[in-house]
Amino acid sequence: MNNKVIGFTLLVLSFIGGWLWMDYQSAVSKPPLIGETVYVDIERGDSLNRIIDKLLAQNMDIKPFWFKVISLHRGAFKKLKTGEYELTSELTLPEILTKFVEGKTKQHTITFPEGWDFKGVLREIERNPNIEHTLSSADLNSIMSKFRADVTIHASPEGLFFPDTYFFEKHTSDVSLLKRAYDKMQLVLQQEWVNKAEGLPFKTPYEALILASIVEKETGVIAERPLIAGVFIRRLEQKMLLQTDPTVIYGMGESYQGDIRSKDLTTATPYNTYVISGLPPTPIAMPGREALYAVLHPDKGDSLYFVARGDGTHVFSATLKDHNLAVDKFQRNKK
Repeated sequence: MNNKVIGFTLLVLSFIGGWLWMDYQSAVSKPPLIGETVYVDIERGDSLNRIIDKLLAQNMDIKPFWFKVISLHRGAFKKLKTGEYELTSELTLPEILTKFVEGKTKQHTITFPEGWDFKGVLREIERNPNIEHTLSSADLNSIMSKFRADVTIHASPEGLFFPDTYFFEKHTSDVSLLKRAYDKMQLVLQQEWVNKAEGLPFKTPYEALILASIVEKETGVIAERPLIAGVFIRRLEQKMLLQTDPTVIYGMGESYQGDIRSKDLTTATPYNTYVISGLPPTPIAMPGREALYAVLHPDKGDSLYFVARGDGTHVFSATLKDHNLAVDKFQRNKK
């Protein structure tokens, strides 16, 4: 009798063991998602049960018992990293846990185009729901102190952030994102500065940055940037006014409504280069690397003027007489 009981017990245990083994194999080898992608956000302080609840809430076919067994067996629970994860249909349970442990979070993107001013950058950040917003009430001029920048030199944030596409994890703060763009601009500016041409009228890299921002706003044609930079540099060297409309527009601020009037050209602002001599006090936009390169390697021609043709390109002239003829042809006669 005892042998029969023992035999039966062993049979039952064998059956249970076999069933558990098959159930385990199914849990580790069968992807819990079919034909879809879901997103799971692991937050600081989430317990294992809380993470399981989030996975189940996404209709993932997982068994909590095996999820716990596998995570505990692999020592994964204490290594799970916070962040937003993109889970696709081909991932198995162990692969999902590996993703959590390695911190392979979903990467979001934000783009700051060349030629944007800093207010445009802030607006783009503020409308992005994946960024942690901390600067909504910040004074623009106090932002630089958050990057440990020398505020005696860089009191304004204008132009100090590199235009690019940045990848970031969900809940990245606006300050840390801006810090990356600021650091990249400092790096690119220094890289271009050390390789600059000789004899340029710049005392500091910041002055080159200011002129590069003007060149960036004057043309989107890369081939023309050294030509326009050459015009402005020769005007600086000859103590001529820069007389560039983008600086006037920047100085007008919110009062600019799409047109520059005659009185706007004679109204003194720190940025009205029809009135002030030399460079404006700060950049007027974010220049890209090509604009920075252009002002540090300008065209060596003799032109001192340029006027827009109306197709995105410009006519360059060495004399005021030729410039006025070009203005008559491409500007006045079109009005």
